[in-house]
Amino acid sequence: MLDKLDAEFAFGRQALDVRAYRQELLSSNIANADTPGYQARDVDFASTLARSLKQTSGGLAPSNAAQLPMTQPAGVTSGMSMVSTAPGHMAGIAKLIPTGGPADDYGRAQYRMPLQPSLDGNTVDLDVERVQFANNALHYETGMTVMTQQIKAMIAAITTNS
Repeated sequence: MLDKLDAEFAFGRQALDVRAYRQELLSSNIANADTPGYQARDVDFASTLARSLKQTSGGLAPSNAAQLPMTQPAGVTSGMSMVSTAPGHMAGIAKLIPTGGPADDYGRAQYRMPLQPSLDGNTVDLDVERVQFANNALHYETGMTVMTQQIKAMIAAITTNS
């Protein structure tokens, strides 16, 4: 019985764990913004979560192990297309390369490659790091809210006198 409950929350738990790990990396980047030679690190959330779920797939319910569909409504196209006049314009997607360090529970951290590193070798772009930190924090809070609602719904189902 408890293994089924555990499997029900496995995806959310793993997602929150990966978000917490990413938050640590982003915090470290912000804290070392003025450290000469420091290289900004990050993880690719989607691939890290997928790897984490594969490692623990023995305890997952079959429905939780399936590929998640895109959450966009049918018939809706995403966003606007923007035109740039040079390759460096609007390079909003950060390039990540492997650090070569030891793998941990959530995969390898990767170095973030900036468009313009500083002269002292530091690759932290505070604007990028702050946006990524806020975005990750928002997703973490959303995940916590979803997990809380799932637990409340399960408790309500258990305690209902039908």
